[in-house]
Amino acid sequence: MTTQRHISNCLKLILAGMLCAAAASSAQTVQDPPFGRPDAVVDLASQDGVQLVQGQWRYHDVKIMDADSRAVGPDLKPSGTPTKTYDYSPQAGVANFDDSAWETIDATTLDQRRSTAKVCFNWYRINITIPTRVGNFDTTGSTVAFEIVIDDYAEVWVDGKLPRVLGQPGGPVIKGFNAPNRIILTRNAQPGQHIQLAVFGINGPISYSPQNFIWIKSATLDFYRSPRVAVSETPAQVIRKDPALDDILSTGAKIEKLAGGFLFTEGPIWVPRTDETDGYLLFSDPNNNTIYRWTQDGQLSVFMTKSGYRGFDIGEYGQPGSNGLTLDKQGRLTINQHGNRRVVRMEKNGQLTVLADRYEGKRLNSPNDLVYKSDGALYFTDPPFGLPKFFADPRKELPYSGVFRVSADGKQVRLLTTDLKGPNGLAFSPDEKYFYVDNWDPERKIIMRYEVLPDGGLANGTVFFDMTSAEGEDALDGMKVDQKGNLYVSGPGGLWIISPEGKHLGTIVGPEPPHNFAWGDDDGKTLYLCAKTGLYRIRLNVPGIRP
Repeated sequence: MTTQRHISNCLKLILAGMLCAAAASSAQTVQDPPFGRPDAVVDLASQDGVQLVQGQWRYHDVKIMDADSRAVGPDLKPSGTPTKTYDYSPQAGVANFDDSAWETIDATTLDQRRSTAKVCFNWYRINITIPTRVGNFDTTGSTVAFEIVIDDYAEVWVDGKLPRVLGQPGGPVIKGFNAPNRIILTRNAQPGQHIQLAVFGINGPISYSPQNFIWIKSATLDFYRSPRVAVSETPAQVIRKDPALDDILSTGAKIEKLAGGFLFTEGPIWVPRTDETDGYLLFSDPNNNTIYRWTQDGQLSVFMTKSGYRGFDIGEYGQPGSNGLTLDKQGRLTINQHGNRRVVRMEKNGQLTVLADRYEGKRLNSPNDLVYKSDGALYFTDPPFGLPKFFADPRKELPYSGVFRVSADGKQVRLLTTDLKGPNGLAFSPDEKYFYVDNWDPERKIIMRYEVLPDGGLANGTVFFDMTSAEGEDALDGMKVDQKGNLYVSGPGGLWIISPEGKHLGTIVGPEPPHNFAWGDDDGKTLYLCAKTGLYRIRLNVPGIRP
C-alpha cells in the first residue's frame, strides 16, 4: 500500500536522524571563530604589542542618569505616554568618538580594578593600525580576530558598529560570565589599515549587586593565514551524465562539513550581508523544534527555540518544529511551522504574523516548503509529514495535500493544485514563467511543471521529470533553481542537477543524503546543504536564484 510504504520511509528518516544524534559524542556546541591556533598574536596587554599596532588604551567610567522616555505604544515602540527611565554617559561606541580627553592607561595595567563596584559600567577604547609584519608573519590578506576577556561581561563596538542579530552568542555581545568575546575584524587585512575598538565593560552578576570591580584579564589580536571553518572536507563524488555539468561543477570540487550532530536538518535560507552584519545561514531542525544560525566564521548558535510547536502533546510528534524558511522582499523571515500547522512571518520587532493556517475553515496539514514570487505573493506546499501519523493522523482536516498561494497583501489564501500526494520542494524558473513542484512519494518520484498565470495561478501542469525508477529509498524533497534555469533536486542517491530542458546532467553524492539546500555567500555560488544530521556546503560556478 503506497500510504504505508510512504509512512515507513518517513519514519526511517526520522529514526535515522535520532540514532545518528544519539551516537554523536556531543550535542551542538558554540565555538568562537576562527578555529585552531593563530599564526601570530599581538598581546594588547603589553607595551610592545600596543606599540606594534600604534595604539593607546584610553579609559572612562560610565555614569547612569535619569532620562525621559515613553511607554510602549501600539507600534510596540516607545511611542506611548511620557515616562521616566535611565540612560548612560558617555555613549562612546560610535565611530570617531572623541576620547582625547580621557585617561590614558598603560597596557600593562589593564588588569587593574576599575569603575565603582556594585552595578557599574565603563569604557575601554583603542585605535589600532595593522602592522606589515607580526614577527616573521606577513599580515597582508590575513584574517584578524580581536579577543578580550573582561571580568565580568563585555560588549564590543568595531568601527562604531555593534550588530544586533538574534542567536548571536558572544562576539560583539555579552558571551557569558568572564567568557572571551571574540570578533573577526577583517578577513583581508592590509598593512596600514585602521580599526577602532570600543569595549563596554559591565560588572556582574548584575542582579547580585557585585562587590568587585571591572578589569581586563586578556586582550589580543590573533592573525590567521587560512582560518579553519569547516569541520572536515571530502572530494565530491559526482555521477556525470552530460558534459554540460562541467560548466556548473568544477573538477575536484569538495564538500565541506560545517556542523553535525543534529536530529534532522531542513529548510535553509541565506540572510544577506547588511551594513550591520555579515551574511549568515539559518536552517531548521524540525525534529528538535529549533532554528539554528551559522555564520561565515563557523560559529553555530540557536536562533529560535520552540520553532514550530509548544503543545501538550509534543512528545507524539516526530517533526514538531519549523521546516522551510525564506525571506520576503523586506528581508523578514518567513517560517513553515509543522506542529502549529501554519505559515508565519517574523516582523522586525520580533512579533509573529500568521500568513496562513486554514483553508475554507479547515486547518492546514503541516506546511513544508515555501518560496516568494517577485510580486510578493507566497507559495507553499502542505503535505501531512509534520503530523504524528502522517496521512492517517486523526488531526488531519484537509482531504488532500495542496499547493497554496498567499496574496501579496496577505488577505487571500488560494489553493492552486492537489495533483501530488506529497508536494514538497518548489521553485520558480528565473523568468517566473514556470513553477516547479516535486513529490515525496516513493511510488511517484516526479517533478511537475506549471505555467504561471497573470493572476498568480497555475495551469497546464505536466510531468517535467520522472525519477521513480531510480535506485534509492528517498523520494523528492528540497528543490532550488540557478540563474541559468537548472534545477537542483534532493532525490534518490543525492543531489540531482537537471537542465531547463529536463535533461539529467548529473548527481552529486555527499556524505549524507541532502534534503534541502540554499544559495549562500555574497556571490550566491555556494550551495549550503542540509543533509540529515549534518550541514554541508559546495562551491559551484553558477549563482542561484534567491530572495
